[in-house]
This record gives sequence, structure tokens and C-alpha cells, in this order.
Amino acid sequence: MAVEAQNFKIVKITPPAAIVDNAAYTTTEVDTLGYDYATVVLHIGATDIAMAVCKLQESDTSGSGFTDLTAGDTDGDTDSDGNAATLPTATDDDGFVLWEVDCRQTKRYLDLSITAGDGTAGTFATAFVLLWRGNETPVTAAQRGALNIMRPT
Repeated sequence: MAVEAQNFKIVKITPPAAIVDNAAYTTTEVDTLGYDYATVVLHIGATDIAMAVCKLQESDTSGSGFTDLTAGDTDGDTDSDGNAATLPTATDDDGFVLWEVDCRQTKRYLDLSITAGDGTAGTFATAFVLLWRGNETPVTAAQRGALNIMRPT
């Protein structure tokens, strides 16, 4: 029996990798076709400098034409609390930035534009998206984007 909270698929945007300093992260766009909602998660590890760019973008076409989403830029766009968002800083180690997206109101493809600032060492970061309320419920580990699904009792 499927539980509503289990009706999602996870897709990587940028996997855990070496620290990045004064450069853009390599990201993979996400195809949201067939899903109503997305939660994009950026997990910032150790960092010694503020991010230079941290925003979510959209496109109708895979691989090109990405433009900024309204309220998707952490550099001054309005956040969910009604405040001006700020770029993650040097003191935001082990923090999360979330984008909650109604995919029914955006273009088909999403991608993060994230660039580490120019610090002494740089920033560790990884990102993924949870796609919610699919037209078809993914049930196997592979369909959900996982190696395994464990259900301890």
C-alpha cells in the first residue's frame, strides 16, 4: 500500500563532489513532466565564503534557454516569509536552501545556477529534487530514483 508521503521521485542535480572555489557547479537539469510539484534541495557543506550565485531557473527546452524563476533567486528575491532572500554565507555550513515549485505553473525543465564565491578553500554542496504527485506513482527503488528502499519495523 502506497503512503502519500512515499509518492515521490528523487533526482540528482549535482552529486557530492570536490570542493568548488570561485566557479560554477556542474548541474543536471530536471525534467518535471508528469509531476505536479518539486522540492529542490541544496545542501551546503563546509564553506568559507558566500555563494556568488544561487538561483533556480526554468526552460521549455532541454539543454538551453534557461531563465530565472520569479522568486527563485536567493540574492534579493522575496522568500516564503516575505523577506528579501540572501545568498548563503560563509557561516551557513551544513545548511539547506529549499525551492518549493508548483510545476503546473512553470516550464518543463528546472535547473539550479549555483556558483561558489572566491574563498580560501571554497564550498562543498550537493543538490537534488523531490518530484511529487506524479501521474503514475513510482513504487520500486529504481522508479523512485534510489538504490534501495528500506522499511525498518
